[in-house]
Amino acid sequence: MVPVVFHPEYLDYDLGADHPFSPLRLVMVRELLSALGETPVYVEAPLATREDVLSVHAERYVRRVEAASRGEAVPDLGHYGLGTGDTPVFPDMDRITRRLVGGTVEAVRRVALGQADRALQLGGGLHHAQYDRASGFCVYNDLAVAIRWALGEGLRVAYVDVDVHHGDGVQWIFYDEPRVLTISFHESGRYLFPGTGHVHELGRGGALGTKLNVPFEPFTEDESWIEAFEAVVPAALAWFRPDLILVQAGADAHYLDPLADLLLTTRSYRHAFPRLVELAERYAGGRIAFTLGGGYSFDATPRVWALLYFWIQGRNPPEAIPEEWRRRWQERLGIELPPTLEDREPGFSIPRRAEIERRNRHTVARLLDSARVYWERSGR
Repeated sequence: MVPVVFHPEYLDYDLGADHPFSPLRLVMVRELLSALGETPVYVEAPLATREDVLSVHAERYVRRVEAASRGEAVPDLGHYGLGTGDTPVFPDMDRITRRLVGGTVEAVRRVALGQADRALQLGGGLHHAQYDRASGFCVYNDLAVAIRWALGEGLRVAYVDVDVHHGDGVQWIFYDEPRVLTISFHESGRYLFPGTGHVHELGRGGALGTKLNVPFEPFTEDESWIEAFEAVVPAALAWFRPDLILVQAGADAHYLDPLADLLLTTRSYRHAFPRLVELAERYAGGRIAFTLGGGYSFDATPRVWALLYFWIQGRNPPEAIPEEWRRRWQERLGIELPPTLEDREPGFSIPRRAEIERRNRHTVARLLDSARVYWERSGR
């Protein structure tokens, strides 16, 4: 069984009742797995230390997070991205976020040390947090801390991000680090937060060619997304040969998500997640860890993450959602929920489909043409 890292304090990462980054998503997916008769092998997330956090964040920033967590007045809090509508201060923010950081480090540690081939961190994925500021609902960058730990063990890490938003924090923290390959699939920053993740962002110095971005056109559908994934990920991993793969499995590229404009169904996730496990077997000795991330549809997000749980274990998920779970959450949320885990074909009719696919192919071609120049120079 794949270990699932979790701690009840994850549910206290609560940015407010009306905030889209709701802990209810975790409650729903855990209850859904239970309703499906699953008994995950839960591993308790340890609390990351202050030193862990300082391995990727500035001391001046951490001090302000700590002070705000204690309820102290911090005059320049906004300068550090805190106290905003996106990332408001909440009680015990420092400790709770360090718990999430500890969970991601634990998932990576178990994989790196051979205690498990695969691991699922049922939380985390705070990929927007920067060296010295919060951003996009993210206080500390758990992914970057886990990668820094792996680098300290002498490991090379490939980071794959399928969240609809660019994995900017991870990219910039390791922008000049050649031992970290980042691959981000996201809606183009021309249209969507955080406005970065362009093809020309390839790394700096000796890390040129190790930072890869696929910015999709709005209204991209499954076929085009999967085509881009297959063009980029196997080639990049074959060149880089990581010791382990870390995946940010955000679910907000789904067509039901309210914060973005990609039109993926569970078909794309059904392709990507098992394929990443397969590629880990081929290029990383099977070592792969997944975190969660974005995903703001109470309909789609719990289903995508429940499916992830089954797929990374190499198991076929059941088709039907238990009626009792569905009825209970429909009453609580006041929305209609589907009867099946996987989407039924939505039957989109997009007038610009051919143009969108052509633009995405052009983006991928530009990326690979640019990256291969540096891959060839590396002599690998």
